[in-house]
Amino acid sequence: MVLSIATFNGDLSTMTAPAFILSTTSLTEFSAYWVEHPSVFVAPANEPDPAKRALLVLKWFLSTLKPSYSSRNEKLGSEKKPLNPFLGELYLGRWEDKAGTTQLVSEQVSHHPPVTAYCIWNAQHGVRLQGYNAQKASFSRTINVKQIGHALYHLDGYNEDYLITLPAIHIEGLITGSPYVELNKSTYIQSSSGFTAKIEYAGKGWVSGKKNSFTAQLYPTGKEKEPLYTLDGQWTDSFTIKEGDGKHKARVIDTYDAKALKGTPLITAPIEQQDPLESQRAWQKVAAAIVKGDMDKTSYEKSIIENQQRELRKKEAAEGREWERTFFTKVDRYPIFEQLAKPLAISIDADKTNGIWLFDSNKAMNAKPPFNKKM
Repeated sequence: MVLSIATFNGDLSTMTAPAFILSTTSLTEFSAYWVEHPSVFVAPANEPDPAKRALLVLKWFLSTLKPSYSSRNEKLGSEKKPLNPFLGELYLGRWEDKAGTTQLVSEQVSHHPPVTAYCIWNAQHGVRLQGYNAQKASFSRTINVKQIGHALYHLDGYNEDYLITLPAIHIEGLITGSPYVELNKSTYIQSSSGFTAKIEYAGKGWVSGKKNSFTAQLYPTGKEKEPLYTLDGQWTDSFTIKEGDGKHKARVIDTYDAKALKGTPLITAPIEQQDPLESQRAWQKVAAAIVKGDMDKTSYEKSIIENQQRELRKKEAAEGREWERTFFTKVDRYPIFEQLAKPLAISIDADKTNGIWLFDSNKAMNAKPPFNKKM
């Protein structure tokens, strides 16, 4: 396995892995990590001040990092390779808590390259998140993963949008056999209300000597040297929010403890009631074999799904049609992205994600199981 990693360069999904380092979770399920804390997700909708609203969006984003990049390590003992979703795979669910009902739709919209699209919304508070992402992996002393894509957070009440870029990842602990995710470089949140947040990530041995460290600042767009708020700490532990540049005994206005805040579980249908396209039902036999440590059974069950997918692609090609996405539609342009991306000087890289993918509300209204009757 170490030799295969050392020579690897490409889509992470193409890397083969023995059953003992495979996760029982599909990548389509990772979209749920965005909203393990629904009350934090909707909090900006109830803040009348635009700067403080942008700060709450930043705080929510930082709260998603531990679930997204550390929870699997804590649960399983080390980071494991997720199951590679098949085209059309779905993950559907909802959260119920004091914020009301927050709903999730996650769909694998492309297989080559692998791209997962998602939409998460809370109608009561008028909050919606949608986006999509792919991964490009390479090896240089460790596994480096570039995330390609973005997320867009929207507030109905203020008609505001926030473009969120995705962090670069590398895997630490490969040599010791206990791999874990570390974030590096920088990401941004650009708001339509005129604020920019910059988050800089660092690992163990940098300044504080603590892993999973970060520093973030929120400032009026174009005025990076005039921060309104500064946040720093560890995204797996706790962080502090201070006024201004955070120096010279700056006033602390809030703190966040990632370990103390318990996540709200996502509610999904019982497996026997799920559609054949839904992740947990589709992969249940593979997951059971992984749990048992049965590598032969794992490979056998995976091959059944993979062969079924190959036959579907052949049939579609013969009939001159393409797989119909259930909840998302490919578009030529994304004006909101273009507007918010200008201050950040970034492009949408549609060629690397097999297009631009948007949640299609008309499709969603008409979507009922069985979701694909041509299977």
